[in-house]
Amino acid sequence: MTARRKARKRALDLLFEADLREVKASDLIDTRGIEELSQGDYVRTLVLGVAEHQVKIDELIHTYAEGWDMDRMPTIDRNLLRIALYEILWNQSVDDKVAVSEAIEIAQELSTKDSAAYINGVLGRVIMLKSVISLS
Repeated sequence: MTARRKARKRALDLLFEADLREVKASDLIDTRGIEELSQGDYVRTLVLGVAEHQVKIDELIHTYAEGWDMDRMPTIDRNLLRIALYEILWNQSVDDKVAVSEAIEIAQELSTKDSAAYINGVLGRVIMLKSVISLS
């Protein structure tokens, strides 16, 4: 497993916990000892980036996740989408295809049998419309 994948999975853990506990993920980051990870800075970047843009990210998920209410979507899938959308729309150092591929592979490992295809579809729609999506 690559260091970046470990960082994404650790960020997913923090976002998942925040969702379940109904707290801010940014509040959890300093209490979870991510600095010892080889990609601790990237975990922080992902969690804080998702937190900063979560309103817009969730709006995009709601818009492009046809047939799924945010509250009914599996927590893992919702947070994988949040991470991938942050990487696609705000993190210029990650290629869109890499963000999608990582989200799909983690979904195949950790979520339902249908999650990978669903996540791929949502992210694919966002990428197709990326140039017209307002990020404000």
